[in-house]
Amino acid sequence: MKKDISLSDLISESNIVHDYDPNAMSVEKAKTWIANFLKPSDQQEIIHIKDALHRIVAESIKASINVPNHDNSAMDGYAININILNGDGPFSLKVTGKLLAGNQLEGNANEAVRIMTGASIPFGLNAVIPQEHVELNEGVITFKIKPHINQNIRRLGEDIKSGQVVFQSGRKIEPCDLGLLASLGIDSIKVYRKIKVAFFSTGDEIVSLGNPLSAGQVFDSNRYSLIGLLKRLDVEAIDLGVIPDNKKVIEDTLKKASDMADVVITTGGVSVGEADYMKEILKKIGEILFWKISMKPGRPLAYGKIGHCHYFGLPGNPVSTMVTFYQFVREAILTLSGQTPIPKTPLIRAQLLSPIKKVPGRTEFQRGIYEQGHEGTFKVSPHKDQGSGILRSMSEANCFIVLHEDTANLEKDMWVDIQLFDSLF
Repeated sequence: MKKDISLSDLISESNIVHDYDPNAMSVEKAKTWIANFLKPSDQQEIIHIKDALHRIVAESIKASINVPNHDNSAMDGYAININILNGDGPFSLKVTGKLLAGNQLEGNANEAVRIMTGASIPFGLNAVIPQEHVELNEGVITFKIKPHINQNIRRLGEDIKSGQVVFQSGRKIEPCDLGLLASLGIDSIKVYRKIKVAFFSTGDEIVSLGNPLSAGQVFDSNRYSLIGLLKRLDVEAIDLGVIPDNKKVIEDTLKKASDMADVVITTGGVSVGEADYMKEILKKIGEILFWKISMKPGRPLAYGKIGHCHYFGLPGNPVSTMVTFYQFVREAILTLSGQTPIPKTPLIRAQLLSPIKKVPGRTEFQRGIYEQGHEGTFKVSPHKDQGSGILRSMSEANCFIVLHEDTANLEKDMWVDIQLFDSLF
């Protein structure tokens, strides 16, 4: 378990303080520093498996039975004893019974039994011939090829053995896992409680839906983007609305949010404008690690803590809000939720279909549109609109083109890394 550490302790460490630059912290360094303060929740609850989709397992789960719990037929056919078959065939056997799934039948090791998928294999029989491979005539089957021992038989415990660990603590439950748990007779499991995330937008120019717009105002899109992103992470989302540019109101809202949540996310108010109060307030009621990241879009990004609550101050521009959430907040929430290992967003190599201009010194996440050719290679074009206020570009794009810190101008046909939007969750 990771021990608690204060932000001031980290910044004061001699091997870090010399290269600490809050105005130009790299993306990778910021991720590393945030990771120092992330400790998974230790609060657990027991829930029914029907409610367990996407929850995180809090203790390892062992099988108490074998699956399957008996040898059974993998198909409709005829159960036989191959040990009585001599020569090269064809072979003929009398059919002496019929066995459906869920029933029992005493077999004769010298005869055949008509058997259906899932039915128990009678004692002394050791293979199943598919019904398509036999000829049936007056209660006698004839077949040409001798089957192998245990052919078309599902053996006891071949799926899961009693005592086997089926899920380790930290696993995220997927739809197939619900069926697997049910196959073991498990109806309830212990999971970590859902992480609580409180969020709000700041700014006198931001208007909630349903209210009229005045001159110079815009509708609040960031909260709705965050609602969608948080739903994908299966957290308990607490929407605190739009907060005006008022120091007292912002401070009170931050205190309220930090008392009720594990993570607080704000959008706007972390830049350097006269009405951007967040930095001043956070220094008063909490601790701050950094304010600016060497990246585009999303340079004004804040991370800190208010008591035990983690704080992320995201930029106000809608594209910057989503980029910084994807690159920083997503992984932090997954860690706090107890999921292990944290699924890393894969970088896929793609060939540029048009050139990109870039100055080295910062990481850029350009919106891109990729396609996969018949030969399996990815090709990508940067979206024509890369402004951080053009939210439409996020809807029209399907990936980020990741331009690393040391990357300079790129020509057509050069290779770049991309992150597929579908792989970000």
